[in-house]
Amino acid sequence: MRLKLPTEKIIAEKADGIGWITFNQPEKRNAMSVEMWEGVSIAADDYAADPAVRVVVMKGAGGKAFVSGADISQFEKVRANADAQKEYDRLTSTGRKKLNAIDKPLIAMIQGFCMGGGLGIAMSADMRFCSDDSQFAIPAAKLSIAYAFESLKRLVELVGPAMAKEILFTARRLSAAEAQAIGLVNRTVPVDKLEATVRDVCAAIVENAPLSIRASKFTINDVLKDPSEREPAKVAELARACFDSNDYKEGRTAFMEKRKPAFTGT
Repeated sequence: MRLKLPTEKIIAEKADGIGWITFNQPEKRNAMSVEMWEGVSIAADDYAADPAVRVVVMKGAGGKAFVSGADISQFEKVRANADAQKEYDRLTSTGRKKLNAIDKPLIAMIQGFCMGGGLGIAMSADMRFCSDDSQFAIPAAKLSIAYAFESLKRLVELVGPAMAKEILFTARRLSAAEAQAIGLVNRTVPVDKLEATVRDVCAAIVENAPLSIRASKFTINDVLKDPSEREPAKVAELARACFDSNDYKEGRTAFMEKRKPAFTGT
């Protein structure tokens, strides 16, 4: 099923428990425009509300790039100075927040260039899988741009402060192998194995208990927060929901009957 969106530069499709978000501006290596962020926002809302969607995957069209960054052709109009940057942030922040708020697994399937804001999008995912021809960089220092706190926080959490500084200070490109070595991506695979690898991961997620996965995602993210911002009551609430669910009964019964469980998320 394909969603109707106000722009053709984002393609949103649902099938087999997976919600796909495709960045579709290959002529610009899928550089993100303001309109594309609006499409992402609508797709994220739909996938978050649809119980049939168990996992969301982001990918780039054209085979050359995941997302090469923000659409620089719009900078003169929407990011010309600090005041314009505030308005740009307002226009794009909704899509960013909704991606971050999805309580289902979010995967970035990366092939080719993953640069700047594109890497920021990839880092918002729970897992990142890339082809062995992918390249990664944050060229902020080449444009005199400062990245937002949340994006840099994720970078530091993934690769550590010293490597984060090297990436930002030098603006150099990292190969797929190096990205995996420093923890920026989960796995690097040959180009022709990338989609199959991601689909295998998605299939495993779709078969498992949604309430359990939701609790795990929230709790892991909570661990990464400042202690003063953690939500132990919410963590406990999600754990109780698992143990009180029909799925917990189904899991026990299926184990005893030596069959695959059929989880419904209730």
